[in-house]
Amino acid sequence: MNSKIAAILARKGQSPISQITAYDYPTARLVDEAGIDMILVGDSLGMVMLGFPDTTHVTLDHMLHHGEAVARAVKHALVVLDMPIHTYDTPEQAVQTAKRMMQTGVDAVKLEGGADKEAHIRAIVDAGIPVQAHIGLLPQKIKEDGGYSMKGKSEEDAARLMADMQAVVRAGAFSIVIECTRHRVAAEITRACPVPTIGIGSGHGTCDGEVVVFHDLVGGYPWFVPSFASPKANVAAEITRAVTEWEKELRMPIAPPQAPEA
Repeated sequence: MNSKIAAILARKGQSPISQITAYDYPTARLVDEAGIDMILVGDSLGMVMLGFPDTTHVTLDHMLHHGEAVARAVKHALVVLDMPIHTYDTPEQAVQTAKRMMQTGVDAVKLEGGADKEAHIRAIVDAGIPVQAHIGLLPQKIKEDGGYSMKGKSEEDAARLMADMQAVVRAGAFSIVIECTRHRVAAEITRACPVPTIGIGSGHGTCDGEVVVFHDLVGGYPWFVPSFASPKANVAAEITRAVTEWEKELRMPIAPPQAPEA
């Protein structure tokens, strides 16, 4: 087993696991040097970096491009690369895509889905590739679901999420992202899950770790901030200040050269 994967598995029920998104070389290098456990090259880059309205516009080429940049930067963290929509519709396609993605130099891949993706995850794992699963709110399915909404509100939905967890664990996933799920339900799934769970929008302390979008954390995307995000900086304002200050200096009149004294 990959030593990085083994280290993450050993953290189950121990100290919280940190995971942050990064989409380019300098960001990934800074995050890695900060000591973060896992870096996710998420398909959220479609919105944050490419200006798409959601993740359903992201292609494999997009992910490969950004995955390579991040992999070149990271020396310590475990790097996970998101599988974009319609690149794992069948188990066979999932394996083919995962193999191509691992050529970027990342350590693992991530895909969305629970029981419906059990065979896909098992096929990838059987090919020797570590998989991070993703249950709860699935951004790639927002058009089918009619938008973003909290999961696990009903007992039936909570039972389905528990079954999703059990399915991806059977398939061999080394960790599971639980997105926008009722806090009580996320905590119940975590207690029953033998591998680490990583929450996002599912409550603080309910899972074995948390993942955050880098730009949400540092205030780098002011046009939309999720309700569950807690920015620790205001990078957008600093960028605007620096650019404005430089432009003012650029436009300052230059004094004419003084004539030499006789």
